[in-house]
Amino acid sequence: MARKKKEDEPKPAAAWMNTFADLMNLLLCFFVLLFSMSTIDAQKFEQIAASFSQSFSIFSGGAQAIGDGILVSAGMSQLNELDEYINSTGKAADSEEIPEDLKVEEVVEKIEQMKLDESEELAEKIDEAVQEQNLEGIVDIEFTSQYVQLTLQGSLLFDSGSTILKEQSLPVLDQIGVMLERYAESTIEIEGHTDNVPMSGAKYSNNDELSGGRSLSVFNYLMDHTNLDPAMVKHSGRGEYVPIADNATPEGRALNRRVEIRIYNSLSSY
Repeated sequence: MARKKKEDEPKPAAAWMNTFADLMNLLLCFFVLLFSMSTIDAQKFEQIAASFSQSFSIFSGGAQAIGDGILVSAGMSQLNELDEYINSTGKAADSEEIPEDLKVEEVVEKIEQMKLDESEELAEKIDEAVQEQNLEGIVDIEFTSQYVQLTLQGSLLFDSGSTILKEQSLPVLDQIGVMLERYAESTIEIEGHTDNVPMSGAKYSNNDELSGGRSLSVFNYLMDHTNLDPAMVKHSGRGEYVPIADNATPEGRALNRRVEIRIYNSLSSY
C-alpha cells in the first residue's frame, strides 16, 4: 500500500517574535496609562486655537483633517493637493523669510494680548458690580494680563497695629464676598501690605507679621461668610516691601497700608 505523504506541520514562531509582541503590548499599555493620567484645559485650548485661527490661519485649513479632510479621508491620492492646501493656510512663503525668534515673539504677544483682553472684560464686570453696590471710592480696581485687583485701604479695615476687622468694614467685605462668589472657579489671592514704620509695643513684632495677620483676617472672614472654596483662595503678607506711594509722607503711608484682592483670569498661569 502506498504511503500517504505526511503533511508539513507549521513551523513554530521564532522566540524573538513572542518577546517583541509582548514588548509592543506593554508599550501600548504604558502610553494609554500616560494618556489617561493627562489633563487638558479644553476652554483655554479652544480660546488659543480660535485666536490662532483668526490671526495666523494655521488651524482652519486642517480643521476637517479627520473625516472629510483635504489630506486624509479620501486617501493617499489627495496628497497631490498638498501645495494648494499649504497655500490656503497663508503659509506658502518660505519660512526662512521670517526669523524663528520673530515668529515666536508674535505668538507670545498674541497670547499676552488675549490674557489682557480677558482681564479687561473681567474688570469691567467687577466695576459695574462696585457701582451697583455703592462701593466707589472705597474699592479701587486695576488689572493686568494675569488678574483683576481690588484694593481696600487699611484704615477702613483695621485700627493701627491691629489685625481685628473694624465693625464698619464688615458690610463692605460682605459685598465683596458676593462679587467673589461669581468667580469662585478662579484663583483668588489676598495680600496684606503695610508702611515702613517699625512696630513698637504691639502684638506683632514687625510689619511682616502684621501684614500676614491682616490678610489672614480677611481670608477667615470670607471663608465664614461665603461659599468660596478655601483651596482656591491664597493669602499672604508682603510687609513694607511693595509700596505704591512715598513712605516719607502721611498720605503715602496711608496708601501703603492696604489689602489687595486679586482675581486671576482663566488664561493666567495660576
